[in-house]
Amino acid sequence: MQTDWTKAADPMALFRAWLAEAGQSEPNDPEAMTLATVDADGLPDARMVLCKGIDERGIAFYTNDQSAKGRELAAAPRAAALFHWKSLRRQVRFRGAVTPVSAAESDSYFASRARVSRLGAIASRQSRPLAERATLEAAVADLEKRYPGEDIPRPAHWHGFRLTPSEIEFWADGAFRLHDRVLFSRPAPDAPWIGQRLYP
Repeated sequence: MQTDWTKAADPMALFRAWLAEAGQSEPNDPEAMTLATVDADGLPDARMVLCKGIDERGIAFYTNDQSAKGRELAAAPRAAALFHWKSLRRQVRFRGAVTPVSAAESDSYFASRARVSRLGAIASRQSRPLAERATLEAAVADLEKRYPGEDIPRPAHWHGFRLTPSEIEFWADGAFRLHDRVLFSRPAPDAPWIGQRLYP
């Protein structure tokens, strides 16, 4: 262990540094994270999503709010996220409250997506039953005719969410399972972070 992570004043800055390192070594999607929510019956639900924004407020991701995760977050606006980088033998865990990002942020990110991805966001009834893939492909083809240029409106049900962490845990692989773990926690979003080393 070369650095005492408990001394980090800003765990979000440490996370950005780790993510930048992962960007140099991970073969695909270093910003991929497992997002865990809870359904109406209290059953945990998890899936992979892409982190598309990082700042002092937390981490942002985008989705259809009529999807399973969108409905779950509307009912219980809390989540956990996990980044795992096999190439570095590291992981970072987040837990906290989730809120929608602003319409301007959603518009900006939607406009940055590939054209077919934007059309797909309109065509997809995410998480609903689909009899056959051809139905989805036909819907996208129809939208390509309706919107022949780049001016494709963001559907109201597609937007971003931000996980504002109350806990961030850093984990690094150690020889003989003697891993390094440091947990940062804070009682409120404007409170200072407190770092504590954990047993592996």
